[in-house]
Amino acid sequence: MCRYNWASEIARREGCFVMKGGRKPVNRAPSILVLGVGAFAYSTAQILKADGADVATYLTRDYGHFPPSLAGPTYDRKRFPNPCQLFAKRKTGLVIPMSIDWAQAPWREELLASGTPIFGPTGEGMRIERERDFARKLCGDFKIPFPMAQVAANRLAAERILKKQGRPFVIKNPLCSPTSPIHTILCETVEDTRSWLKHLDYAEGVFLQEYLGRAEVGHIALVSGGEIYPVVTNQEYKRAFAGNLGVVAGAPLGGLVEKDPGDKYGLARALLHPLRPWFRAVNYHGPIQVTAIRRGAKWHVIEYNIRIGVTSGAMILRMLANPTETVLRTARNEKLDLRFNSGLNFGCSITLAGYGYPYVQVSGPSLPVETTGPFDRGCDVWWNEVARDKGGKLFTTGHRLADVIAFGGSLDNAIQKAYTNIRKIRSLGSYHRVDIGQSLWPPGNS
Repeated sequence: MCRYNWASEIARREGCFVMKGGRKPVNRAPSILVLGVGAFAYSTAQILKADGADVATYLTRDYGHFPPSLAGPTYDRKRFPNPCQLFAKRKTGLVIPMSIDWAQAPWREELLASGTPIFGPTGEGMRIERERDFARKLCGDFKIPFPMAQVAANRLAAERILKKQGRPFVIKNPLCSPTSPIHTILCETVEDTRSWLKHLDYAEGVFLQEYLGRAEVGHIALVSGGEIYPVVTNQEYKRAFAGNLGVVAGAPLGGLVEKDPGDKYGLARALLHPLRPWFRAVNYHGPIQVTAIRRGAKWHVIEYNIRIGVTSGAMILRMLANPTETVLRTARNEKLDLRFNSGLNFGCSITLAGYGYPYVQVSGPSLPVETTGPFDRGCDVWWNEVARDKGGKLFTTGHRLADVIAFGGSLDNAIQKAYTNIRKIRSLGSYHRVDIGQSLWPPGNS
């Protein structure tokens, strides 16, 4: 039986489940400023708020503003061009960025100079995600398997590489950013690759990474105090439609996590632990996610990310019994004491996509979003591109409407609960993948 109860009908409908007895107090919890929008920022702010923290959100983009407001105060970047203006007002003790693009903001140096702890690496440590070829070289230095990859400055150079290698490539931008001119394109044949090379924006060049198949999985750990703490093994369902069909969507359409502090599948040992000398040398402290593909008996790194993940973050924070303490101690580069809530061994996340998705150039009117009943205990609904009208009814404001997340002692239980609850939401033209967990799991399966 789940040890959580919904606090109220509002909590059931707005994605907040609270431990029995109300909010769990945190001694002198810091004032936290989340940088982001939509469901990712909303879930982070709400879970830490339920853990006793004082949380607000700095809205970094022009959409997804309503959901974070359900968790606490929000500040629009148009009114506050520099979030550092808020530090004194809020006595900010921790900043949690939802994206790496803060490092290109004009207020970056002021944030760093303030000494405010940041939940994520800074400086040299950011290069492991930001620069794809740096990650490749780093893996080479520490003898971590990485697919054959090269950077090409333009189309002619890319076509020469393709002709010489005679193998399919995954096409990526050399620099990782939400505004990159090239977003990841999975090419499964040489002809697929050749066709796409004619239609790219080579403003920053192109990163060609050998395609190794679909047996992909990830692991998310925390690095703090010079040590690596495995947290979960995770899977993201990146293609738009059931059966792993369609294009790779702008963000995953679903995900799974398994509590894994013991590194059950060996991903941390093989792909993160060899980097410990580098982590220590650059004073890295923050989340680290490795995504890998299995070929034969060996895992190969596809990429590293320095966040807890769009689909996985809300599940990780909910699984932890001490999320605020863990995030704060990581940001301060201190030793960690990871504690997990019993019975939350697996999590399943399913995204409700709205009219026209993933083809975001197809847009419809603002459509009503209806729920047919209360959501179950042990389930979160994190609204994304929706808002409320003056009558209190929800309507769509974009293409990704909500993430429905459920937990269980077993994977089957978490999946079943997530599907039961996502079926309680209706909006014209919306859909969700109906096959989360039926492929790509357990790790190593395609």
